[in-house]
Amino acid sequence: MTPFDLTGRTAVVTGGGRGLGLGISRSLIAAGADVIVLSRGELPDELVTHARDHARTVSGVRVDLADPGSIAEAAAEVLGRHTVDILVNNAGAQVRHPAAEFPLDEWDSVLQVNLRAVMQLCQAFGRPMLDRGDGKIVNLASLLSFQGGLTVPAYAASKGAVAQLTKALCNEWAARGVNVNAVAPGYMDTEMNTALLADPVRSRQIGERIPAGRWGRPADVGGAVVFLASAAADYVHGHVLAVDGGWLSR
Repeated sequence: MTPFDLTGRTAVVTGGGRGLGLGISRSLIAAGADVIVLSRGELPDELVTHARDHARTVSGVRVDLADPGSIAEAAAEVLGRHTVDILVNNAGAQVRHPAAEFPLDEWDSVLQVNLRAVMQLCQAFGRPMLDRGDGKIVNLASLLSFQGGLTVPAYAASKGAVAQLTKALCNEWAARGVNVNAVAPGYMDTEMNTALLADPVRSRQIGERIPAGRWGRPADVGGAVVFLASAAADYVHGHVLAVDGGWLSR
């Protein structure tokens, strides 16, 4: 046993079947947790195999994070069958437009998925944690919780809000046994950044600024989430942990 051991714990991961979410799910399973993925798609075969290889369980529940009714139904389905010890609000949406022309309906869509859905899920899964006096919530913030970015004002606004929501929930829930923290990933080699990775100039510029000398990988974020979800982080509350290869330091 180590303070990072999650054996016997059940984690819910939104968007846990692809990109950063897949890396997070794999890391939680490797640390001993059983994982429930909330997503629009099917569980990937590699995650099912990974769980079987670690003698853990993984299951999926369909949800549309743009639909509050769908979120409520998914949360009720999960809580009707499981005691959830860990919630990871990973799923997010990003749309690129110059700020002066940013369509406000798309602004609303990004804020619904990246912020309102996070709050709704924190409430749904947080209430039973508060009743038990035990639980871990890890929200996915971003470098754009600290910086403004270009052509992504809705994403930046939503991730800045996620960081502040994390601190606000900490202030109310820490003394009641529930840890609420966030991870702020840097530039990650995932589908969300396909356009940047395909741009040789921007990709080179970004890579040159990262002290670690490379873009991040899903497993890099997964390790940080395991820490925040484990007993090793029992006295860590309201923290936004940058996993950025040193980007914010330069």
